[in-house]
Amino acid sequence: MSFEYLIDPENGPRWKGQLPGRPVPYVLRRGEGEHAMLFTDLMTVLLSADETEGQFGIITADSPAGDIIPTHSHNATHETFYVLEGKVRLFFQDADGGKHSELLNPGDFGYVPAGFAHAYKIEEAARLMGTLSGGFERFFQHMGTPTDHPTTDQPPFIPDFPRMQAAAQQHHMQFMRDFEWPDAE
Repeated sequence: MSFEYLIDPENGPRWKGQLPGRPVPYVLRRGEGEHAMLFTDLMTVLLSADETEGQFGIITADSPAGDIIPTHSHNATHETFYVLEGKVRLFFQDADGGKHSELLNPGDFGYVPAGFAHAYKIEEAARLMGTLSGGFERFFQHMGTPTDHPTTDQPPFIPDFPRMQAAAQQHHMQFMRDFEWPDAE
């Protein structure tokens, strides 16, 4: 699939998702949702701002162990990290500018409010669930490669930096270069 929404932002993407797109009750079975590959992670949107009148969205991420996700901050998006399986190292900056590194195990939870620099690294193959302020959950589809297959067995993600920057701007976030974290090896 391609990224028509960046080419034609007024009409949005031409792909159709499984979510209802309005506030109505619904059920998704295991493996259902709207999927996108971002780097090596399978991101699945389970609930979007469309279903919550702009309030929040819920995603899952199936992620192999790997490199640190680039440091970034969100202007207005609050982000949660709930580890279902595996191990995830969450890096975040506190209100005084202090830098923290916390290893999250299954059942552990992390929260980063809007405006705080953060990153994460999958230390051991993991499955995460996140709740995000409404609308940001679409970032993963906008920056990644949408797919109809709920599996990580996908063609490789090829970074397209202009598209990535456009997605970041559309979702009011910034990637931060040269940000050093403790325990980031």
